[in-house]
Amino acid sequence: MFSKQYDVIVVGGGHAGSEAAAASANMGAKTLLVTMNLQNIAQMSCNPAMGGIAKGQIIREIDALGGYSGIVTDNSAVQFKMLNRSKGPAMWSPRAQSDRMRFAECWRNMLEKTNKLDFYQDTASSLIISKRKVIGIKTSLGIEVFSKSVVLTNGTFLNGVIHIGEKQFGGGRAGEKASTGITENLINFGFVSGRMKTGTPPRVDGRTLDYSKMIVQPGDKDPSKFSFSNKTFPLKKQLDCHMTYTSSVVHDLLREGFDRSPMFNGSIKSIGPRYCPSIEDKINRFFDKDRHQIFVEPEGWNTVEVYVNGFSTSLPEDIQFQALKEVSGFENVKFFRPGYAIEYDYFPPTQLKHSLETKPISGLFFAGQINGTTGYEEAAAQGIMAGINSFLYVKNKKPFILKRNEAYIGVLIDDLITKGTDEPYRMFTSRAEYRTLLRQDNADLRLTERSHKIGLASNRRLINMKKKEKETNSFISYLKKTSVTPSEMNPVLSSKGSSAIKQSVKMYKVFSRPNIGFEQMLALDKVSNYVKDNAVKADVIEQTEVQVKYSGYIDKEKLNAEKLNDLEKIKIPSGFNYTKVKSLSMEATQKLTEIKPNNLSQASRISGVSPSDISVLLVYMGR
Repeated sequence: MFSKQYDVIVVGGGHAGSEAAAASANMGAKTLLVTMNLQNIAQMSCNPAMGGIAKGQIIREIDALGGYSGIVTDNSAVQFKMLNRSKGPAMWSPRAQSDRMRFAECWRNMLEKTNKLDFYQDTASSLIISKRKVIGIKTSLGIEVFSKSVVLTNGTFLNGVIHIGEKQFGGGRAGEKASTGITENLINFGFVSGRMKTGTPPRVDGRTLDYSKMIVQPGDKDPSKFSFSNKTFPLKKQLDCHMTYTSSVVHDLLREGFDRSPMFNGSIKSIGPRYCPSIEDKINRFFDKDRHQIFVEPEGWNTVEVYVNGFSTSLPEDIQFQALKEVSGFENVKFFRPGYAIEYDYFPPTQLKHSLETKPISGLFFAGQINGTTGYEEAAAQGIMAGINSFLYVKNKKPFILKRNEAYIGVLIDDLITKGTDEPYRMFTSRAEYRTLLRQDNADLRLTERSHKIGLASNRRLINMKKKEKETNSFISYLKKTSVTPSEMNPVLSSKGSSAIKQSVKMYKVFSRPNIGFEQMLALDKVSNYVKDNAVKADVIEQTEVQVKYSGYIDKEKLNAEKLNDLEKIKIPSGFNYTKVKSLSMEATQKLTEIKPNNLSQASRISGVSPSDISVLLVYMGR
């Protein structure tokens, strides 16, 4: 029925599992993707959108590594926006609304075209482990499938329980059953598990909404795209989203159901996502606000189904309906389905190595919400890294680790491994101390060559990246060596209220001024002719402008990153006994013993380990 032995088995076909399976197979691993329902591969369980603040950077990084998420998003998008354009480029974050059905279809098609990837529809009920090493899985049908490594990406399905008011039923997503057996199996091997909560809003019939009462939220006039590859193109046509607000009337109606809410009656004991609270949580926590935003998002090109973003809830369905009818534009609303909350098992990620391999069991990798994260993007990022490292593990090669100064993916994984999480973890730009280096525009320059070296990113991707890099450097060099006279430059400067120049200066210096953008520079014949003669593309122009204007900030962060790397060079021996270091605080000793950091840099980021503790370790290690 199956090959004698696979290199990698991926359990779960969500965003993490899909990226993991694609990565391991594309690197040459004989891979099997096992999932409950092959029709639901890469489902968007919650909002029909990819990207956003910091999340957009992650999707671009996945694409730069050779993952599929960026291509799939581009091919299924109905709207594209670059968020935070009014801020510096470190904050620019791409986001796309997706056609939910087209998104899943595109993922399925791409996976089916991936060589060395097999599929099987079943549930993994337990792992087959020998001498603390995983050697396969056992399915709910009792079938044993053997492999050299296993990637678990079970997400919300692990003992999932769905809550709607006082009603409870097992499931990992509306209409789908929960996955049982794995949690208990892992606990028997020494793993520690916990419970988390997430939720989703109602889906409604767009034909019953009055959009004239809402505020239109269009996409960008000149939309970009996610993928750095030549396989996708920017949207030529886009769908509008809309925005409306709740009111005090809505809030009062919702409060009437609080006594029947699993959030408040004790049915739900686990912690939900801090930065994506339910509507009842928002009303309870922010009682001084008389209204909250609601974003009305289309589910696709050819469906009337609408996602009510900002109205996530587990209140009784009758309360949901009554309250939503009082929202402007929703007076005649019809439900497709009510919102619900879901509780599920996760495994605190401090039980993992930076490769996402588990510490207790060799060859076993975790990715996605099983690690306590929330969000498609966070899951996909872990998936591609687990897929890469499961292949490298099988080949007895050094794991592929991204540092905090190299990628948001590096920040995400380091945060999980080093700090752990007791609430659903979501990525933000504020979590990255080197976010000027980790921009969405340069993800390919940062990661594509590294990915190509390990055998994932294609030759074509590397050629495209090198071409962009070369053309950017050439343009910057031209601006540095070419002068502009006062008569050429001053009319442009005057139009922007910028001080005039009194003698010829290099164009680079003028371009560095904060109020002078590329639009102004293009008014110079020297620049416009260069762009025309060299057929300079938009991505090269963007990269050039960012590097010119933010060179000081970029250089400063590079210096700070080098200091970080110095601490990373000080390795902590495996099995180091911290109790021997008498000057360490009790908390530091406990945390360091539990997490087992690889180096002093990682040790310094552990909650409870103070700078004085690091100084003690430096002295102890003779530094």
